Amino acid sequence: MNIFRLAGDMTHLLSIIVLLLKIRTTKSCSGISLKTQELYVIVFVTRYMDLFSRYISFYNTIMKIVFLLTSMAIVWYMRYHKVVKQTYNKEEDTFRHYFLVLPSLVLALLLPQAFTIMEVLWTFSLYLEVVAILPQLVLLQWSRNIDNLTGNYVFFLGAYRALYVCNWVYRYFFEDHRVRWIAWISGVVQTVLYADFFYYYIKSWKNQERLKLPA
Repeated sequence: MNIFRLAGDMTHLLSIIVLLLKIRTTKSCSGISLKTQELYVIVFVTRYMDLFSRYISFYNTIMKIVFLLTSMAIVWYMRYHKVVKQTYNKEEDTFRHYFLVLPSLVLALLLPQAFTIMEVLWTFSLYLEVVAILPQLVLLQWSRNIDNLTGNYVFFLGAYRALYVCNWVYRYFFEDHRVRWIAWISGVVQTVLYADFFYYYIKSWKNQERLKLPA
């Protein structure tokens, strides 16, 4: 495992810790898109279908379990916790996320990594993850009061994808020299979707201002 892969995994984990910290300490999910979180549950469930059938390493297994359980826990908090669910901005979380699932599935059936059930599901999870952040970004554009924890959560989530792009570049030149077009293109497109957010996040941090995205 190279440094970019490890840094990407740790940044991804940090984003989840920040989000859970926000929810548990403030008893609020204000500014968080439930639709994005539900899409991430679908992403992890379909990506890690091989959890009990394919062993890679102890680290890999633990990370899969952590991402599965934490994504489900976040959705549970937002849907069923008696206090947290009352803070959900349903009126502002208006992105029709189900329109993202079917195109991702069709694309996975047309352009999979390989024509097996597991590979189609894995490819579907990659395509869906690319667009899973869209409901969250749209919600942030509607929100006029983006708190620090929510901003940090989205920043770390985007940084994780950027680090994974670096990981694939490193692996190509210094490890196995394998071409992974689906992973590469998906990762680059997903990182580009964060570009506007990165700009305003860094700008607000530099000017010590509250984060605000243009509507």
